Amino acid sequence: MKSTFAVLACLVAMPAFAEVHEVGMFNRSENGPMIYEPSFLHIAPGDSVRFIPSQPSHNAATIDTMIPEGAAPFKSKINEDFTVAFDVPGNYGIKCSPHIAMGMVMLIQVGDAEDVALPDNLPKKARERFEAILAAHHAPD
Repeated sequence: MKSTFAVLACLVAMPAFAEVHEVGMFNRSENGPMIYEPSFLHIAPGDSVRFIPSQPSHNAATIDTMIPEGAAPFKSKINEDFTVAFDVPGNYGIKCSPHIAMGMVMLIQVGDAEDVALPDNLPKKARERFEAILAAHHAPD
């Protein structure tokens, strides 16, 4: 009986393991040109995202004006398989540096984030893609 309680106590005390989410970076897919798949993630604080260069010439970088206060910006190298942990709750705008003007952006919501503020200086296609993401996922705007 003691051993059963000991095992149960250990299971209850075990920390939850952070999840790793995968995002493909594509020149073209069935969902369109210059796209991250998925283009929206809602993850828990502490989870990681692995950006996979499914097709060449892409990277993943934060959009400076679209990360939560206190979060560290990042920028992967072109064609780099790159994993980053998201510890600060909030909304993160992600871009492919060479293809943001072509609309290659995505949104990562960490925890129960609220407003998404789109910067005024976003290229037209990037703004359109973000607006479609927000409309599809009922994220606040």
